[in-house]
Amino acid sequence: MSVVVRPYKRGWQVDVSIRVADGTRYRERRRFRVTSKVAATRWGQERERYLLVNGPPRRKEVVAVPILSEFAPRFLEGHARANRQKPSGIAAKETIIRVHLVPLLGSKRLDAITNEDAQRVKSRLTSRAAKTVNNVLTVLNTMLKKAVEWGVIERMPCTVRLLPMPAPTASFHDFDTYEGLVTAAAELDWRAHLIVLLGGDAGLRCGEIMALEWDDVDLNKRQLCVRRSEWKGQVTAPKSGRHRFVPLTARLAAALRANRHLRTRRVLHQDDRSPLTQKIVQDWMRRTARRARVDRAGVHILRHTFCSHLAMRGAPARAIQELAGHQDLATTQRYMHLSPAAVESAIRLLESPDGRPSRGNIVATGSIESTNSFR
Repeated sequence: MSVVVRPYKRGWQVDVSIRVADGTRYRERRRFRVTSKVAATRWGQERERYLLVNGPPRRKEVVAVPILSEFAPRFLEGHARANRQKPSGIAAKETIIRVHLVPLLGSKRLDAITNEDAQRVKSRLTSRAAKTVNNVLTVLNTMLKKAVEWGVIERMPCTVRLLPMPAPTASFHDFDTYEGLVTAAAELDWRAHLIVLLGGDAGLRCGEIMALEWDDVDLNKRQLCVRRSEWKGQVTAPKSGRHRFVPLTARLAAALRANRHLRTRRVLHQDDRSPLTQKIVQDWMRRTARRARVDRAGVHILRHTFCSHLAMRGAPARAIQELAGHQDLATTQRYMHLSPAAVESAIRLLESPDGRPSRGNIVATGSIESTNSFR
């Protein structure tokens, strides 16, 4: 045991050495910018007594940082499945990791992934849409953030920057085209008729149409409750995570009443009474679109049509959000440029009550001058 104090630049170096119980020696060196050798010596003696009583500090165990392919199953289990994300979302993450991230970064340690690696991901996906690239980058970013949160790595090893995205637009059927689809579907099959009406008159998503049960339909109150959705045989809550009530239009209520059955709990079913699949629903839509001579045959475009027609007929954004089950009002705002009410009210600000241009502000030299003065 010894405490040695030596001069060091503008201070002192304290060298503390003790013998541990197992016979090995432990040594510490500290440097202090103090003018007093007595103070440095006093610190060394106190440190020596502490080490003799408590022993040397334990060395931190060095835990090997996993590579991305090793951490991926833990991420999916501990984040996606543990948080009960929708099966479609979990499947999308699994696909992104398997197809895009593992082939490029699977052999790299999480703490060794660099900004250049994130750029390589973008370079490899140059032929893909910006939305697809951003989905891949988001999974990578979330995976690294969870690794930091769980103590697997100390800090984010890189900065993941998403690609700029243009404002999304939603395609929809105009009024005449939609009416043609309704007519063609009614002539084709009762199930095709209900699929078109549930999408275009009630705004249901494909999975919500497939999972709709008769217990969710109240023909007396003329409303239905959207409380579940199906994806590849797995039934979960709707996308927003909460159920919603949608009033029925007269023709949708009449179609449901006319096709009321007791064969299954589901409103829609196959000929053998088994549930519909997404492929079958899409097939009905393709046949309906072909019959109506319409190019766009997707199921989800019916939902866009529902929201667009509501906006075009002056429905408030908040009402559209509730009926469509949008979690974020920003999603609903994509349709509000179609609302004539907003445009009309803006133009009317330029007119006086008698319909003539307002003369409240007089412009003489190209600058706007208020008629009110503050004195």
